[in-house]
Amino acid sequence: MSQGSNFVDYVKICCRSGKGGAGSAHLHRDILTSMGGPDGGDGGRGGHIIVKGNSNIWTLLHLKYRKHIIAEDGLAGGSSHKFGRQGKDEILEVPLGTIAKDAETGEVLFEITKDGETQILTAGGRGGLGNAHFKTSTLQTPRFAQPGESGKEVWNILELKVLADVGLVGFPNAGKSTLLSVVSAAKPEIADYPFTTIVPNLGIVSYRNNKSFVMADIPGIIEGASKGKGLGYRFLRHIERNSVLLFMVPADTSRSIKEEYEILKRELESYNPELMQKPHVLAITKSDMLDEELTEEMKKDLPNVPSIFISSVAEKNLLELKDMLWKAIEG
Repeated sequence: MSQGSNFVDYVKICCRSGKGGAGSAHLHRDILTSMGGPDGGDGGRGGHIIVKGNSNIWTLLHLKYRKHIIAEDGLAGGSSHKFGRQGKDEILEVPLGTIAKDAETGEVLFEITKDGETQILTAGGRGGLGNAHFKTSTLQTPRFAQPGESGKEVWNILELKVLADVGLVGFPNAGKSTLLSVVSAAKPEIADYPFTTIVPNLGIVSYRNNKSFVMADIPGIIEGASKGKGLGYRFLRHIERNSVLLFMVPADTSRSIKEEYEILKRELESYNPELMQKPHVLAITKSDMLDEELTEEMKKDLPNVPSIFISSVAEKNLLELKDMLWKAIEG
């Protein structure tokens, strides 16, 4: 993922499915038949609005300016039992991890998690039945047919939650982007000021025996993020789809490592208590500035989670970190 305005993770769209075509009330007539029976065909179904997963897309940018999605109406049935043509479906391709919601109620309709997976967001109206369906022994020539069912017009929300094996959690300048740039081919923007990362970045991390896993750098959380402060609140939703949470605390933090970890944990818990059920790993970054004596002293006051001292710049303990993460992912 690249930085900038191309990353869109939330769109609100008006979806109008197609109207079903009317059934035909035709009675059979030809050169030899002047009073034939009913032969009206059915109307075609109105077009659906369908959401389809595409693993090659990582943003909802292509839908940002399409506020109204309108599917085609079905056509009416004809004589000689001819069915009306089905209305063309509108297919919206979305990244994996996209959730569809009803904009009025907030109800989650479905989630797209697989490439090629399709779900109907707004169903088209059914086509009406032709008069051939209504013929009975006492009603030989019905002169009526069903009208097509109306389409639906609803407002929906499409919300992207990044799918990754490991999500990086930490305050700004904790070294998340640097770690991602060292262990993967991702090239996030890195600088020594807060909030360099303003959109999530994904990287594929290579591991032993040609294995790999996906790591996501989530924009920095600040204290109070769960109440809407800073950038973190907007992107906390992306942490929900990560299998393992890697908490990153710099060795030169002004607080104790345990205190900073607890603050980060509280922010996540306030946003969604279920995040506490995911495996946690703690990495103390920038540890190349520590000597062995200071490292041993700091180890005495670490929280009760799997922990490791690393340095992305010096590439210290990065393979050991991957081992810990892989073990947590495998469960």
